[in-house]
Amino acid sequence: MNMDEPAAMADSTLIFLLLGATLAAFVWGRLRYDLVALSALLAAVALGLVPANEAFLGFGHPAVITVAAVLVLSRGFERAGVVDLIAGQTLRVGRRPMLQILVLTSTVLVLSGLMNNVGALALMLPVALRMAREHDSPPSLLLMPLAFGSLLGGLLTLIGTPPNIIISSYRNTLTGNAFGMFDFFPVGAAVAVVGLLFLVLVSGRLVPRRIGSTSTDAMFDTAHYLVELDVPEDGKAVGWSLSDLRESLGDNLPVLMVVRGENRYPGYAFYGRLRPGDILLMEAGPDEMKLLADKAGLSVGHKKKDKNKKKGTTSALAESADKTTDAAVVKDAKDAEPESAQLSQTRSSVDTEDLQLIEAVIRNDSLMLYRTAGQLRLRNQYGLHLVAVARDGTRLNQRLREIRFRAGDVLLLQGDEQGIAERLSTLGCLPLARRDLALGKPRRMLLSLGIFASAIAAMVLGLAPAAVALSSAAVISLMAGVMSLRDGYQAIDGSVIVLLGAMIPVGQALETSGGAAMIAQSLLLLGNQWPIVATMFGLFLIGMLLSNVVNNAAAALLMAPVAVSLAKGFEVSMDPFLMVVAVSASCAFMTPIGHQSNTLVMGPGGYRFGDYWKLGLPISLLVMLVAVPMVLLVWPL
Repeated sequence: MNMDEPAAMADSTLIFLLLGATLAAFVWGRLRYDLVALSALLAAVALGLVPANEAFLGFGHPAVITVAAVLVLSRGFERAGVVDLIAGQTLRVGRRPMLQILVLTSTVLVLSGLMNNVGALALMLPVALRMAREHDSPPSLLLMPLAFGSLLGGLLTLIGTPPNIIISSYRNTLTGNAFGMFDFFPVGAAVAVVGLLFLVLVSGRLVPRRIGSTSTDAMFDTAHYLVELDVPEDGKAVGWSLSDLRESLGDNLPVLMVVRGENRYPGYAFYGRLRPGDILLMEAGPDEMKLLADKAGLSVGHKKKDKNKKKGTTSALAESADKTTDAAVVKDAKDAEPESAQLSQTRSSVDTEDLQLIEAVIRNDSLMLYRTAGQLRLRNQYGLHLVAVARDGTRLNQRLREIRFRAGDVLLLQGDEQGIAERLSTLGCLPLARRDLALGKPRRMLLSLGIFASAIAAMVLGLAPAAVALSSAAVISLMAGVMSLRDGYQAIDGSVIVLLGAMIPVGQALETSGGAAMIAQSLLLLGNQWPIVATMFGLFLIGMLLSNVVNNAAAALLMAPVAVSLAKGFEVSMDPFLMVVAVSASCAFMTPIGHQSNTLVMGPGGYRFGDYWKLGLPISLLVMLVAVPMVLLVWPL
């Protein structure tokens, strides 16, 4: 790009201002990172930094296609039972915390090298929670090492994490040769092994041991009360539907169960009208009980504080419901009184499990972020009752309708068992409750592994680039029935795709405007009295700090041009500098916002923002001290 010096300086200034505003928006966190990235792209076009006819070329970039294909293949592993088979073996570990951390972290580390690291964590997180419950140990001891292990595992291969894919594609753009599938392995394996040993030996001393308050059992072990509210003959609520009750209350207090005679109906399946003598099983504190009495004329029947713990997918609320309800014996639905046609279609014999209370954590790409249950129409559109919300390990006591959801919030939800997993996936939530491991069919499992192995072989032998080989594997998996087409589309994280597609042109603008060269020149001037290795440590440090405040893919996109400019300034190979960026961009250990894996464990582990740096800072420094010498050893200048 030819331009005079004043114009180049103006463009460089504009790109720095734009990137500064973009980074500030990322850190602020009130806008989703995909929306921030797309806004940055459109602003770059408006400022003339990106040609309008090239604005959306990033969405066809090989890195974007490769990430999408990896996400689909990861879902295929899940559906085929490959990962569940591995996860099932980890549950045989004994009570020793150090051994639990070793087995869980090493498992997620290996899985993260073969599939997307966030997907690997999402599959192992319920296993870790189940292990903590079965051995009565704080989940906080297991979850942070598990998240950090997923980050370390992503360093092993090309497909383990988006920064590796981005750096490989960037090298291909400049030289015509991309990094191969296992080019990252020597450095990544050294870092992963050292990091794993550190987590096993040291994390128990640095991770907070929050017994009780961090457990999901304790978060939802009612500080409120589980109450039975009678519908008296002269009560205002006689003849009301549950929708009428919610409208009258002006709140979305969930009715967990309606008891009528010897029959019980989950709140989500009751469409009839309330009658005198009905009992509503609800969870409500003193303020809510007063509201129910004043607005609906309901009277308190029995009140017992719930001291039971959840078993399986049934929460403490459900266990208490089974013990405190007057009509404790459940009859078959055919013994029920005649109802309206609509109710008769939904009637079923209700036992404890029919309450279907399930816990889920909100991902940081969820469509629930910063919205309320009413705005989302959780009940009407998704058939889910919101029972409680916990944040930072503590249950929120404010009215449910007033809560604006955040990433990492843990929700207690009630809904029909059929399709609840699909609804949670649509909302961008990860179920946390205990589940039976689905081992899948052996034929499908072998087929999934065979397709993946064929794609890897094609990449290693140079028969096809990564984007083509992995996309072909994803298509074949869909056609062979490893997963449904719907599953394949749901596996693709649209927010990550938009982030990558939008930030690629912005990253290129940093290079074409001369901004990357200016940053590199500043680093060269600062380090001209020092050896190159010192500058590489500086580059690693900048990339690592950046990855802790913005998405790791964005960090790699922004630092790659700087790395290449530094290599040109030193007149050495660009490969070691690119490798430094790839590793540093995945070192988001110090904050819960730098990587999705950290955010996902924050709620279930009961961590606070300041908990991460206590373990994250030493492991970050350790990774840097191992990675830079290994890079120079494997990729000489």
